[in-house]
Amino acid sequence: MRVFLAGATGALGQRLVPLLVKAGHDVVGTTRTPDKVDSLRLAGITPVVLDGHDAVAIRRTVVDAEPDVVIHQMTALGGEFDLRHFARTFAETNRLRVEGTDWLLAAAIESGARRFIVQSYSGWPNEQQGGPIKTEEDPLMADPPPAVRETVDAIKHLEAMTTSATGIEALALRYGGFYGPGNALGTGGPMLEAIAARRMPLVGQAGGITSFIHIDDAATATALAVERGAPGLYNIVDDEPAQVSEWLPYLAEVIGAKPPRRVPVWIARLLVGEPGVSMMTKIRGSSNGKAKRELGWTLKYPSWRAGFRDGL
Repeated sequence: MRVFLAGATGALGQRLVPLLVKAGHDVVGTTRTPDKVDSLRLAGITPVVLDGHDAVAIRRTVVDAEPDVVIHQMTALGGEFDLRHFARTFAETNRLRVEGTDWLLAAAIESGARRFIVQSYSGWPNEQQGGPIKTEEDPLMADPPPAVRETVDAIKHLEAMTTSATGIEALALRYGGFYGPGNALGTGGPMLEAIAARRMPLVGQAGGITSFIHIDDAATATALAVERGAPGLYNIVDDEPAQVSEWLPYLAEVIGAKPPRRVPVWIARLLVGEPGVSMMTKIRGSSNGKAKRELGWTLKYPSWRAGFRDGL
């Protein structure tokens, strides 16, 4: 099939391209950076330089490509990651989640594509009431705190566009917390460096539940979604949601760092703001049963334990 991949040079896009090529798909991949065109061509796909904020260029490029499948993996998360200034950190990505999704979906339908796949997120946007593990049927935050409201609203928008789409098979893949090459939680990444330097403490009881996913397992699920799965939402997470109090000390041990410090909630709130405190103490995990069942998905790292040890 002919696949249009928007965001081919991002953390996930780079791992997805080889899988699509290996599966025999004819891939058109976009990048914002002209310097990355040659690397995409060497990877075996047709490169296109595209600004994700240019509606006219998006329409023209997608329609010209005549794709069977359009995949939206555009983000702007390669730079600063500051939980204390959460809204600023995610502002550009939220624009891509709203405007980018609208424009790509419209262009996909106009071009005659039969399938549309968009990147969503699972974990901290889950409603923080009720049970510890959520499925795709459970709601996202109904009344998010001000610092994260714009981001939750953007995620809700792209998921609403997906689930209400007509004339095309639309899937939103709710990825868990990425780790592995090219990510903040990977070799040389700022989050891993913070853990190594003991700058990421346990907050309070650290009872927040995280659902992780290795970047290669996320790419595998995405490649499968090109041809499998009914339209709708899919949690793309590993088999073992875990409390921060469990995974953070384990990761520190794996990388040879000293155990993380522990700080009270009120101090953490001053350092990382309410979003950081929430991720340490309140968030809920997610179930991957639907994705495994409907996509025929098998994980290389079913647990973050082996993934942290062997896949960073």
